Amino acid sequence: MLNAIGGVELTSVAKGLQAADAMLKTSNIKLLLSRSVCPGKYVVLLAGDVGDVKAAVDAGSAIAGHALVDSFVVPNIHPEVFPAIEGTNVVEALEALGVIEAFSVSALIEAADAAVKAGTVKLLEIRLAMALGGKAFVTMTGSVAAVETAVAAGAAVVGKKGLLVEKVVIPQPRQELLREII
Repeated sequence: MLNAIGGVELTSVAKGLQAADAMLKTSNIKLLLSRSVCPGKYVVLLAGDVGDVKAAVDAGSAIAGHALVDSFVVPNIHPEVFPAIEGTNVVEALEALGVIEAFSVSALIEAADAAVKAGTVKLLEIRLAMALGGKAFVTMTGSVAAVETAVAAGAAVVGKKGLLVEKVVIPQPRQELLREII
């Protein structure tokens, strides 16, 4: 059952591959992503049962050692997070637009989950570090109040780690932005 997501983010591609291997050998998990990202970091994301994900993340973090940038486990992941990572969420029109930007892929995924649980919003996309200088961001839409609540909750998660780049809420975005976001 895919009820948790977790991952590790490393400063080394070599250690990233080693950590990914250890994580896959540790537990019965589904590999979502294992790749190098800008600027020379490596990210491993996986999903599965909470206990299996935690065991895999612990194993990957141990292997990573000094190369570990961040790690996370989110139990009871909101079902909108997976399609947002995969870029498969469909939205016909924008209401208010919220954006949370972070220096860490791991922290951003935690923030996206917190945001969608805090406000009645639709996640548009979670973009992970490619062509972003190692940063990541999540976009969401909903009523102004819901987006403000969601952005505040997600930004608080990233802010606690000191990895928040920026957060914005655009009350009445032009609809042309939708095609630029997804």
